[in-house]
Amino acid sequence: MGANTGIRNPARGLIVFSDLDGTLLDHHSYAHAPALPTLERLRGAGIPLVLASSKTAAEMVPLRAELGFQHCPMICENGAGLIEAGGLGLSGDEEYHRLRLALDRLGADLRGAFEGFGDMTLARICDVTGLTEEAAERAAKRQFSEPGIWNGTEDGLQMFLAALDAVGLSARRGGRFVTLSFGKTKADQMSHILAQMQCDTVIALGDAPNDAEMLLAADYAIILPAAKGAAEPEIPEGSGPTRILRAQQPGPDGWNKTLGALLTQLGVAEEEGDQRG
Repeated sequence: MGANTGIRNPARGLIVFSDLDGTLLDHHSYAHAPALPTLERLRGAGIPLVLASSKTAAEMVPLRAELGFQHCPMICENGAGLIEAGGLGLSGDEEYHRLRLALDRLGADLRGAFEGFGDMTLARICDVTGLTEEAAERAAKRQFSEPGIWNGTEDGLQMFLAALDAVGLSARRGGRFVTLSFGKTKADQMSHILAQMQCDTVIALGDAPNDAEMLLAADYAIILPAAKGAAEPEIPEGSGPTRILRAQQPGPDGWNKTLGALLTQLGVAEEEGDQRG
């Protein structure tokens, strides 16, 4: 899906790419209120914020509008989809149906251990995500990928991943789910967006292994603490980013404090807040 970013000359040459769950949004409540001061600084300074999440377009479009970054593109479904600036991206699910057909061709032992959103009732999606029924309905509107829960053994998971690869599917581990797609990543879409924009400095924030490639492609990588028991992205020192920063607090509190401090270091004054009134 092509993207018309709507942004050609980001203010100060800065651009921010941010994961949502566990990063900009609280892992449990999905709230973002603690991040409001730094969100206002970004808006006031004209610095674009590109949301990059495993969430669907149906989930992300209202959030992008609420945050005030409709003029920015966004990366949805773990990089499987790219929604243009101001676009809704809510039509067409042919890719999702192809994915489900390929998944169902796997052996019953492997297929049966993977519980995708397409296998769940709305009540079950609410249960595993903590979402309200309305929010779960938006999460179920898949277009490009299939998140799910692996209920088998670790050895079985490795067999499952190999079987997926054989039918052209890729799997990414996030904070809670294993997400299946046809292979595009957050980093792939990030590269597509940057190719259309003039940016001197790229900042990326994430908390899970599926954010690693996006973080590696940035100049500054901010790693948020993962949820209890979950893996964090592996970003070895000297492997990519100019600088790696590790937030001390999880979710929007750590997002606000660590990104805010970096903006100050990069010359974005704190008084450059939201001037929309």
